[in-house]
Amino acid sequence: MFLSVLQSEWFKFRKSGMLPVLFVGPAIALMTGLMSNIAAMETEMNAWYLLLQYMILPYALLFLPLMAGVLSGLICRYEHQAGGWKQFLSLPVTRGSVFTVKYLLLIATVFAIQLLFLGAVYLAGTVKEIADPFPMMIIWKSVLGGWIAIFPLVALQLWMSMFWKNFAAPFAVNVIFTLPSILAVNSETFGPYYPWGQPFLMMYTGGASESVFYVPWDQVLTVVGGSLVVFFAAGWTYFQRKSV
Repeated sequence: MFLSVLQSEWFKFRKSGMLPVLFVGPAIALMTGLMSNIAAMETEMNAWYLLLQYMILPYALLFLPLMAGVLSGLICRYEHQAGGWKQFLSLPVTRGSVFTVKYLLLIATVFAIQLLFLGAVYLAGTVKEIADPFPMMIIWKSVLGGWIAIFPLVALQLWMSMFWKNFAAPFAVNVIFTLPSILAVNSETFGPYYPWGQPFLMMYTGGASESVFYVPWDQVLTVVGGSLVVFFAAGWTYFQRKSV
């Protein structure tokens, strides 16, 4: 049953026109990296670190959280049209498997976006002819940290996308909470607990480099893990009781 739902969702994903959306964030990060003037900075820091920090600023603060909302809306678009939920759930599938498959597909899609971002960093550095060694482990740590940080936001956006038929409504909510993260990440008291600021904090290489990610491990467990449990459980419970 789970594999059948997965095959169905993958087919709808390929037909949804979602693939071009995956390149938006990495493309903007690439342009940011190409326009940066890291050669003019007098510092002994590895130039790849400087380039990464420039590219992370717009990508992780704005476009990565916003992409979670866009993708969640697109993955529920078919079901919101012409009684799609009723038709879909009349098949021999469980609601729990439908919610879980949609969530896992979104998580895999975000991972693909992170890989594209990694490629954008390497391409920007190659074009700018950075001679310093490429810090693969450091950048992978940033990429994986941003991916894990987006888990709860994907769960929340999937829940809201199932709740609202209008694509604009959950996206507007996401924008409202994403924009304040620009200020939140600069606050030592509020920033570490703001879910929309976690992708930036966990990708920013200026954080606590001795930790597993660039934020303390207890922050990963309490903020990211805790909000993931809350948002996923709330969305899963709502979908179980959703009237179609």
